[in-house]
Amino acid sequence: MENKIIMLVEDNQDDEELTLLALKKNNITNEVVVVHDGIEALDYLLARGSYSGRDSKRLPAVVLLDLNLPGINGIEVLRELRGNPETKLIPVVVLTTSNNSNDIINSYSVGANSYVIKPIDFNQFVDLLSCLGPYWLVINELPFAIGGK
Repeated sequence: MENKIIMLVEDNQDDEELTLLALKKNNITNEVVVVHDGIEALDYLLARGSYSGRDSKRLPAVVLLDLNLPGINGIEVLRELRGNPETKLIPVVVLTTSNNSNDIINSYSVGANSYVIKPIDFNQFVDLLSCLGPYWLVINELPFAIGGK
C-alpha cells in the first residue's frame, strides 16, 4: 500500500490540510501529490509543463478530485484524463462539497469511478477516509501500469 501514490487535486488550503490530516489519522502513509488547480493536475498526470521531467510511468493509484477548481474545473480534468490513453484507467474519486445532482451525473458521465460528498464534520471526514483509503489502495485491483506496481 505504501508505494502507491495518492493525488489530491484541491484548491482550498483548509480542505487540503484537513484531507492530509485525515489520511494521517487513518495511518495512510502513502506519498500524496497535491496540486491546486486543474491545469497543474493535468500537467502532473500528463508529465508536461513544470512536471515534464517526472517519470510519466509512475501514476497515482487514485486521484481525489475536487470539482470547483480555478481555471479548468474538475469535470474538464476528468474529461481530458479519460480521453488520454496513458491516464484513462486511473481511478478518480470526485471528492467535493457539491451535492448537486447535475454535478453527480456529469461526473459519472465523463468517467468518475466514485462521487463522494465531503462531510462538514472533521471526525466524519476521518471516518470517510478510513473507508476510501483501504478500498482504493488495498482492495481495488489496478491495471499493471498504474499505482506503482
